Amino acid sequence: MELALQQAQAAADAGEVPVGAVVVRAGQVIASGHNTSLASHDPTAHAEVNAIRAAAQAIGNYRLDDCTLYVTLEPCAMCSGAALHARFKRVVFGATESKTGAAGSVLNLFAHEHINHQTKLTGGVQAGECAQVLQDFFEHRRAQQQLSKVPLREDALRTPDSALAGLDLPLAMSHFTADFPALEGLRLHWFDNRTRNTQAQAAPHVYLHGLDGWSVQYLSQLQSLEPVISLDLPGFGLSDKPKKIATHRLAWHAQVLGEFLAHVQPAPVALHAPREMAPLLAKLTLPLHWVESPALPTALRDAPYPDLGHMAGPRALRTLLAAPTPPPERS
Repeated sequence: MELALQQAQAAADAGEVPVGAVVVRAGQVIASGHNTSLASHDPTAHAEVNAIRAAAQAIGNYRLDDCTLYVTLEPCAMCSGAALHARFKRVVFGATESKTGAAGSVLNLFAHEHINHQTKLTGGVQAGECAQVLQDFFEHRRAQQQLSKVPLREDALRTPDSALAGLDLPLAMSHFTADFPALEGLRLHWFDNRTRNTQAQAAPHVYLHGLDGWSVQYLSQLQSLEPVISLDLPGFGLSDKPKKIATHRLAWHAQVLGEFLAHVQPAPVALHAPREMAPLLAKLTLPLHWVESPALPTALRDAPYPDLGHMAGPRALRTLLAAPTPPPERS
């Protein structure tokens, strides 16, 4: 099932509904597949069908009676029928499908005794992981569809300049990009003091804000002689701020952070962050140092959020990061 989950993720990366399947014979994987219906304009190109076709070609026989099919989602009627026609010894699936599942949810083709071949059925294997891949995919797609419904005014996503008037901000150090794949056109902001200190080629220390702050909270570090970058995650500070709570998933923020850190050259010396942000940092390999979040004056703290909609990022992460368990400090 782990291999089937990898196929599901490959489908998601290609923009297909993330379902994956593998065929096992005598303990060996002989074929795998994932959904390709969109790319191939083929309604039959489900993960199971693609894997079954590849398996039949691999062994030179359309009868797969000594094989087991693993699939991350309960098969539909088409795929259940294909598995029965191929005479699989066993079918194992992960998450249930309440709308189209033909292995017990809507109907159970495998339970019909009059069918001339009986295939053993096992469901619910790693169901949580299989369902999560689908949930993440559809949440992200809904969020992107919502953003693209109507053209947005720039200030719908971005803090208007008027909200920053009269504040002592190091705007000469500001940098923006929308080039990272995870951003999908949104702008990411950070302060970088290396140009000011003529240290453009120096490996920086990167600072990440907490839930109640943004990049300006590290103003004292930015004003030091040490090379420093202070980053705003999407939804925080001067970065663009999607107003749909569902957009702000931990996996997405972690991906944006990872792509940013990979972009920094030379590679960062370390990442400094408040402990409350620990769940976002679990997969990073660079040294981590926990810092206390400097308190900001109310006017400076609230400046990037001129209306409630702009607060979607902090509100979402406050829920997602509730009761974090930080990893040990690495150096």
